[in-house]
Amino acid sequence: MRPNLHTDFILTPVSGLLKDAVTASSGIGNGIETFPLYDYVMQSVLLKLTGFQEQKMKCICWEMASVDFEYRYEFTKAPLGECSSYSEKQKIYGDLIKQIEKNGLGFAEIDINKGEILESIKIEIREIFQPSNLAIWAQRDFINHNKNFNSVASNHFANHKGTLFSDNLLKKIYENRLYKQRNRIAHNTYSYQQNLPTLRTLIEDDYKYDNYFTYFSLLMLIDKIFVGLYIKYLEVTE
Repeated sequence: MRPNLHTDFILTPVSGLLKDAVTASSGIGNGIETFPLYDYVMQSVLLKLTGFQEQKMKCICWEMASVDFEYRYEFTKAPLGECSSYSEKQKIYGDLIKQIEKNGLGFAEIDINKGEILESIKIEIREIFQPSNLAIWAQRDFINHNKNFNSVASNHFANHKGTLFSDNLLKKIYENRLYKQRNRIAHNTYSYQQNLPTLRTLIEDDYKYDNYFTYFSLLMLIDKIFVGLYIKYLEVTE
C-alpha cells in the first residue's frame, strides 16, 4: 500500500477503544454500588468513539485532497464541519466511491465483504462486552441489542454510490438516536432537560434502539465500511 501520513490511523479499528473501556472498568467490580458509574463510562466511550471517527473522516478527506487536486479545490472551497452528522459521512462515502471509480474500479467491482463485516461486528460486540462490567450494568440493553441487531442485513448498507445506509432504519437510528445522544453529552444539554424520556418518546418505533451497544455497533459498521473502501482506494491509487 502507498505509505502516507494518516494510513495507520485510518486503518486502526474503532473497536480498540471499546476494549480499552472494558479493561479500564474491569477492576471496579460489579456490585450494586458500582451501577451509578454506568452512565459516566458509556457517555465517555460514546464521545471517544464519535471523536475518533470524526478525525478519521477528516484524514480520509485530506488524503484524497493530497492526490486529486480537483477534489482539493472543491474540498477547500466548501469544507466539511465536524464530520459527525450522517449527511457529512454520506458525502465522504460518496466522494470516496467517486475517487475509486476515477482510478479505474467500477462501483459494481468494489467488494468490501459486507457479510463478513456484519458478522464480525456481532461477534466482536459479544466477545468484548460479554464478560464485562458494562454488560452486567446494562444486562437488559445488552440482550436486547444482540436480539435487535440480528435484523441488520448486508443489503442494508453501502449498496449505492451515494448512500451509506440503504436501510432507512439504520439512518433513523443514527440521526434520531446516536447523533442526538452524542450532541446531548457533548454540550451537556442534560443539565437543563428532564432525565427521563416522555411517554411520546417511549412509544416511538425506534426507541428500542436507544441503546449504547447499538450505537457502538453502528459506529463500528461505519468504521469498517470506510476502512474497506479506503483500502480499495489505496490499491487503485498506488
